Amino acid sequence: MVIPVHDVNPARRVPWVTYALIVANFVVFLRTPGLAGSVAGESGLAQLCRLEAFLDQWAAVPSELIHDRLPHLVPTGQVGIGPAGPGCLVGPPVYDKSPPLSVLTAMFLHGSWLHLLGNMLFLWIFGDNIEDRLGHVRYLLFYGVCGYAATYGFALLNAGSAAPLIGASGAVAGALGAYLVLFPRARVWVLVPFLIFLPLRLPAWSVLGLWFGLQAVYSYGAGVSHAGTVAYVAHVIGFVAGALIAWPLRRGTPAPPEPQGLLWGRRARPGTPWQGRSHPGW
Repeated sequence: MVIPVHDVNPARRVPWVTYALIVANFVVFLRTPGLAGSVAGESGLAQLCRLEAFLDQWAAVPSELIHDRLPHLVPTGQVGIGPAGPGCLVGPPVYDKSPPLSVLTAMFLHGSWLHLLGNMLFLWIFGDNIEDRLGHVRYLLFYGVCGYAATYGFALLNAGSAAPLIGASGAVAGALGAYLVLFPRARVWVLVPFLIFLPLRLPAWSVLGLWFGLQAVYSYGAGVSHAGTVAYVAHVIGFVAGALIAWPLRRGTPAPPEPQGLLWGRRARPGTPWQGRSHPGW
């Protein structure tokens, strides 16, 4: 798997929405009960129970989305002693949860630093150009639509699941699908693990096409032993949703510049027409 680090595709405006989404995801992660303890090095059953109760309240649960109702018993966040020993207590829900709204809140929750940093890296690299093409407001709506499509699509295929679904992966996958449709020939700097991390500049269609292909394979549980812990099918649905939304905009989208003599996306000599964040034709 290649690791993208930068694209050679300047935008004409500052991607304020992309920046705001990244900041919001980091803030929510650092304030998530249980995860904050893990960042500080704490661990234990009490932390796990707090996190479980928090996610049950704010994450999207497929069975709740399909049936639009809460279960009779939910985690309380407290530790208790049962026949099998210490564990997390359950009880009637003391909160009022809207399953459709939980899709939105779940898009800002992540289960680990790796989960968060991976999503935000892809959003940082590819989201700015989609925001530039759509405009701030339409991009924010696009992001939400892709996230909802991915979550409800996963729920329809897993209607009986009570496992919380979290992460911005479905919405970010929508941005990747749109990028593939709008800027397939844009160059992307990637790191390829081959004894060492080898930097290469590849066309976006190969980088994102490979990513989508792997998600499709993993969604069937092939190639990984822990496929059940990652909602790969949500990634696939979000990607397809983003590509379909962006498809009518292909003809009106200016082609990215052809890089010549670039080092990590920047010209070695200043004063060229491509310097800065705009280019002719925009």
